[in-house]
Amino acid sequence: MKHFAIASTMLMGLAFQTTAQKKPTPAYVYNRAPLYQKTYTTLPLGAITPQGWLRTVLVQQKNGATGQLDKLYPLVMNQRNGWLGGDGDQWERGPYWIDGLLPLAYLLKDRELIAKVKPWVEWSIKSQQPDGYFGPAKDYPSEPGVQRDNSRDWWPKMVMLKVLKQYYDATADPRIITLMSNYFRYQLKELPAHPLDHWTFWARYRAGDNLMVVYWLYNITGDAYLLDLAELLHKQTFDYTQAFMHSDLLSTSGSIHGVNLAQGIKEPMIYYQQHPDSIYRKATAKGFDDLRRFNGMAHGLYGGDEALHGNNPTQGSELCTAVEMMFSLESILEVSGEVRYADQLEKIAFNTLPSQITEDFMSRQYFQQANQVMATRHIRNFDVNHSGTDLCYGLLSGYPCCTSNMHQGWPKFAQNLWYATADSGIAALLYAPSEVQVTVAGNIPVTVKETTQYPFEEAVTFTIRTPQLATFPLHLRIPAWCKQGTVKVNGKVVKEAAGNQVVQIARTWQSGDVVELSLPMHLYQQTWFENSLSIERGPITYALQIGEKVTPVKNDKDPVDYGASYLEVRPLTPWNYALIATPDDQLAARYKVVKNGAPAAWPWAAGQVPISLKTTAKRIPSWQLYNEMTGPIPYSITYGMETGQEEEITLIPYGSTKLRISQFPVVGGR
Repeated sequence: MKHFAIASTMLMGLAFQTTAQKKPTPAYVYNRAPLYQKTYTTLPLGAITPQGWLRTVLVQQKNGATGQLDKLYPLVMNQRNGWLGGDGDQWERGPYWIDGLLPLAYLLKDRELIAKVKPWVEWSIKSQQPDGYFGPAKDYPSEPGVQRDNSRDWWPKMVMLKVLKQYYDATADPRIITLMSNYFRYQLKELPAHPLDHWTFWARYRAGDNLMVVYWLYNITGDAYLLDLAELLHKQTFDYTQAFMHSDLLSTSGSIHGVNLAQGIKEPMIYYQQHPDSIYRKATAKGFDDLRRFNGMAHGLYGGDEALHGNNPTQGSELCTAVEMMFSLESILEVSGEVRYADQLEKIAFNTLPSQITEDFMSRQYFQQANQVMATRHIRNFDVNHSGTDLCYGLLSGYPCCTSNMHQGWPKFAQNLWYATADSGIAALLYAPSEVQVTVAGNIPVTVKETTQYPFEEAVTFTIRTPQLATFPLHLRIPAWCKQGTVKVNGKVVKEAAGNQVVQIARTWQSGDVVELSLPMHLYQQTWFENSLSIERGPITYALQIGEKVTPVKNDKDPVDYGASYLEVRPLTPWNYALIATPDDQLAARYKVVKNGAPAAWPWAAGQVPISLKTTAKRIPSWQLYNEMTGPIPYSITYGMETGQEEEITLIPYGSTKLRISQFPVVGGR
C-alpha cells in the first residue's frame, strides 16, 4: 500500500490527500489546531502486516469463530440482524463482531473476510436518514436470545462508528466522511433533549468511544461544530476525572460495571486533546494506580464480575474487559506516549487474552480467575452468575456479549504495533513479528521488518529497506520492567538506556541497516491480595502448571442461552502450593529458567511452552477447594502454618494455562 507523508507544516492541519487513484489512500491523521499535537498517530489499516506467531494467531481467528460467527451464531449474526436491515438483534452484538472482523480482514488482506464485512458497512451507510440518524430505528417484541429493543440507543452506534472509521482507514471511502458529518450534526441537535443515558445507561459510561471519532473527523474536515459536539459529549459522559481524583469509586466494590470502566478509563486522556490540562493526565494515572491497588490481579486486569469486585484472586474478570481495556490502552498510548500504558497493554495481551480463548478460537470463558483450579458449571461468588456457566469454555457460556466482542483484541493489538510520529519518524511501541510500510521525512517510502520471538525472548531485530538515503528518527520503547535495554545499529552499540522510556535513534538510514534491540528479562515478584506473590519475567506472569482434564458437556438444559455445548476443566494434580519466601536479589537462585526451544506456531501451547520456571514449594494441607474454587488464600506469612515438605513444581506462562495458581501464598523455608 502506498502512503503519503505529511509535511511538517501540516502536522496540525488537514491530514488527508487525494490522488489520481480511483481509491485515494488515507494518509496519517494528525491533530488539527486547536487540538493538542500528539507525539504518535496510528497508521492506515493495511500498512502493518503481521508475521510469525502473530499472523498465526490472526489466521486462527479467521478459521475460528471470528471468521465463522455468522454460521456459528446464526440467531444473532444472520440476515435478520438489525444492522443488515432485519427484524432480529438491533443492538450491540452485530457491530461488536464487525469491530474485530473488519481489522482482521484488512490486516490479512483476505478477500473472503472483506466480502463478509461489506454488507454491514453498506447497510449502515444506506440506512442514514435525512436528519442524519443512521442504524436500526425500529423496536420489536421480545424474543429469546436476541436484543430487539432500544434500537435508537446511542451506544450501539458508537461501536459502528469505530467500525466505519476503520473502514475509512483502509479504503478512504468518502461516503464515511459524509455519513459521520451528518450523524454528528444530528447528535449535536438531539443530545440536549435526548442525552446519552436517555435510552440506557451504557452510552453515558462509554462515550469516550464516540468522542474519539469526533476528534478524528475534525482532523479530516476541520468543521468547527465538531468541537462543540465534543464538549457536549464530554459534559454528558460520566465524570471519570472527578471520580478518579476525588471519590472512592475504585476502592468500593460494586461501584461501577467492569467493562464500563475498561472503556471509560480512556475518556479523560481523549478529552485532554481538546483541553490539555494536566488534571486529565493525572486522573488517568491515578485511575490505573488505584485500580491496581484495590482490584488488581497478576494477569493484568481486575476483579469485575460484572461490577467491580476487589482483588481476591478467585473473583472473575470478564473477557470483554480484556479486549476493551486493550483498546483503551492503545488509545491512551497514542495520546500520552507514556511507557506504562504500553507495558500494561502487553501484560493483558500476553497473559489474560490467550488464557481466556482456546487456541482454535472456537471457545472462550466469560470470566477468568487469577487462581482458577476448576472451570466447571457452578454458582460462584461473582457479582453476576449466568446459571453457573461463567467459567466454562464455550461459544455462548456466561453471556454472549463476549462471543461478539472478543474478536477485536488481537487485530487492534497488531494495528497498534507501529505509529507515525510528529517528528516525521516511526515508532515501535509494542513488540511482535511484523512488517510495516511507512513514509518518513521527504516523502520517502520505507519498509521495516520486525523479527522476534518476544515476549518469550529478549531480542527484537528491525531490518530497514529504503529506496534512497532517509533521515528520520526511530522511536523504541524500553519497558519499565527492563533494567537496561541496548540498541545496536549494524552490530555497533548506539544506545544503552534504563527502562520506562522511549529512546530515539535519529540518523540517516540506508537500505539493509539492521537495528537490534535487546531487552534483558529478569525474574521479579509482585505483591497482591493477602500478601500473595506472583512471579514474573519480562511481560509474562508465570503460573503453576496443573494437570488438566477437559470434558465436553452437551447442554440440554438451556442451549439458547448458553450454547449447545461447552467444556469443563478439572485438575489432575495438586494445586495448593505456597512459594518459599525469597529476597528479590536471590530469585535467580531460587527459580531456574528453562528454555524449551523456539515457541510453537501458537506460542501459548500448553504442551510446548518456550519458557518455564523450576522451583521448590510447599503444599498447604488446610488450603482446599471451596465452592469449586480455591478456598480463602492463606495470608502471607501466617505464623504456625502447617506445610508439607519442599517439592519441585513447574511454572509456565499464564496464557498457556486453563487451570492455574498465579498468586501464591508464601511460607518460610527450612
